[in-house]
Amino acid sequence: MSFILRRGRLIDSTQALDQIVDLVVQNGRVVAVEPQLDLGAERFKDFEVFDLAGNWVVPGLIDMHVHLREPGEEYKETIASGTRAAVAGGFTAVACMPNTQPVNDCAAVTEFIRKRAETEGIARVYPVAAISKGLAGEILAEFGELREAGAVAVSDDGRPVMNSQLMRRALEYASAFGLVVISHAEDLQLSRGGLMHEGAVSTRHGLPGIPAAAEEIMVARDLLLAELTGGRLHIAHVSTAGSVRMIRDAKHRGINVSSETAPHYFTLTEDDVVGFNPLYKMNPPVRSCADREAIKAGLADGTIDTIATDHAPHSTLEKDTEFNLAANGIIGLESALPLVLELVRQGVLTPLQAIATMTCNPARILGVPGGTLRPGVVADITVIDPEQHYTLDCETFQSKSRNCPFHGREMRGRAIMTVVGGTIVSQ
Repeated sequence: MSFILRRGRLIDSTQALDQIVDLVVQNGRVVAVEPQLDLGAERFKDFEVFDLAGNWVVPGLIDMHVHLREPGEEYKETIASGTRAAVAGGFTAVACMPNTQPVNDCAAVTEFIRKRAETEGIARVYPVAAISKGLAGEILAEFGELREAGAVAVSDDGRPVMNSQLMRRALEYASAFGLVVISHAEDLQLSRGGLMHEGAVSTRHGLPGIPAAAEEIMVARDLLLAELTGGRLHIAHVSTAGSVRMIRDAKHRGINVSSETAPHYFTLTEDDVVGFNPLYKMNPPVRSCADREAIKAGLADGTIDTIATDHAPHSTLEKDTEFNLAANGIIGLESALPLVLELVRQGVLTPLQAIATMTCNPARILGVPGGTLRPGVVADITVIDPEQHYTLDCETFQSKSRNCPFHGREMRGRAIMTVVGGTIVSQ
């Protein structure tokens, strides 16, 4: 397929480029990026032209933290439905966490995910393998075998690695295979039984809380282990001011650490949980206004490298129940982009910064292709209408699940075209 994206605002953080250009795609690759092409030229006679004046053209968005639920819980999500949701939200690639059934702790499961994505997925799927066998936190998985099978990182996401010696060995072992270790930072002794952020709101409403320290203690431990080993550490779903402060200090001291947050942590607070709606129940929980502002500051100064959705599909069986019994987690692939654009309108991030958090930064951390639209690269592209107004309607989602707390919210900005490998997969 050959086409020209005409007069779009190209925002490419790898080139510090924010400019109105024409972009040419041919044979699956970006072949030209120029301020004004002569569309009457003979070489363009068979090209389809899309006039994108007023829209952003950016590298394909990459979500480095999703749960696709396959194998094992296909009633919640599948690789097919999850990648449909991804491209609908503007994501051309996703990295899927290993807490499937069976756990992705061996080459067979990694290969299953990769091959299923090749046959049924319409976005790129990068498997994240387990740190420990069965996510039990006792014995390391075979990182070399997993890397060879296609894993791009290791994590016990959904469960913390409570054993400090095992986490140390994971950081050391992963380095030998060029793998980043993604930490789910949670002290289970502090968080056990908690239903929301521990603070004035939880006390007032009689709900057991999860203190910020439950996250921060494990962030501190893992930063110390990364410093000790020299391993590559990535802190997932950062939610507290203390975590931001420690990661900022660690980066200044040269520790090899990166981090992510999710849209709900810079959008929602503990006050949103007041109605005991299970859609607002997640782990880590949404926290205080001060924590939310610290997350924004961490994004603004680069302490937090990426924005990931932590897309966690659940059926009504797990969510349409009492708050204390409901599963943790929300879906985010089809709601993330407009929430990130809110940060731009608030002046928290520049367009270049915002796009970097969802393109080149996750590509760099995971060591995967993408994140740029330089001539010659594979054409993974997202086109964004930053001004489109609409009401978010979960019933129109491509995801199998509907556990989204932003249903009915007035949104501004959405992906209007998603291109994977030069093929338009969503429009």
